[in-house]
Amino acid sequence: MTVDTVTPQQITVGVLALQGGVIEHISLLQKAAVQLSSQQSTDSSSTSTPQFNFIQVRTTAQLSQCDALVIPGGESTTMAIVARRLGLLDPLREFVKVQHKPTWGTCAGLVMLASAASATKQGGQELIGGLDVKVLRNWYGTQIQSFVGDLRLPFLEEEQDKKPFRGVFIRAPVVEEIITSGSGTAENAVELGNDEIARLKERQKTEKVQVLGTYPKPQGTGEGDDIVAVRQGNVFGTSFHPELTDDVRIHVWWLKQVVEGLRSGGGGVQAQS
Repeated sequence: MTVDTVTPQQITVGVLALQGGVIEHISLLQKAAVQLSSQQSTDSSSTSTPQFNFIQVRTTAQLSQCDALVIPGGESTTMAIVARRLGLLDPLREFVKVQHKPTWGTCAGLVMLASAASATKQGGQELIGGLDVKVLRNWYGTQIQSFVGDLRLPFLEEEQDKKPFRGVFIRAPVVEEIITSGSGTAENAVELGNDEIARLKERQKTEKVQVLGTYPKPQGTGEGDDIVAVRQGNVFGTSFHPELTDDVRIHVWWLKQVVEGLRSGGGGVQAQS
């Protein structure tokens, strides 16, 4: 079987426009596209960069136009309710988990892309899934406890600018567990039925969750570092808000992964080793 390795001449990237920094994401994506095009124009060995089209997504028709998607921050429970009312929740699940299109979630977007979440409101909340992780909502406190901190992000080390990435944390979640097929979370989480557990076991043979970024734990909460950035196949998630900075590096990196994923025919976001 031959895999089509031709990159589309135009790639449409959607930003789910239910809540959060929609305009901010689009602004940085536009800057990232310009920078990516500039980088590749000086590299004679690279293939040409496709044209990018960035759109806001509020309907299933708009979602169907997208080759890749960003899910911004906001309030994850509210986002799930609005997505359900707009008839978007199941199409989003298909986009991420069936069509395997590149998807990036920031803050509440990471929560939405998790397989399980704790510290949810009474009755829990609906999730899209796609990342075999359990997240803890609001790990870093309330709105008034928001902060900016230097992050260790090894996947950005190939970029020319070696300065630390300043992550913006606003009521941010943390990845508290990477779910394996035999874990109690996988067997007991209400978000995972028998079909989902079977899918999880099959997927983990080829696509494992990779930790892409960490941040030191708050004092007195344990040893080691918090997991604040992960990817698995076509899905990438960050606890923090890159769109609320003027640092374009993560957006440039992600667009590169979108192009490479579409070129390979798999849609996957490729992590740097």
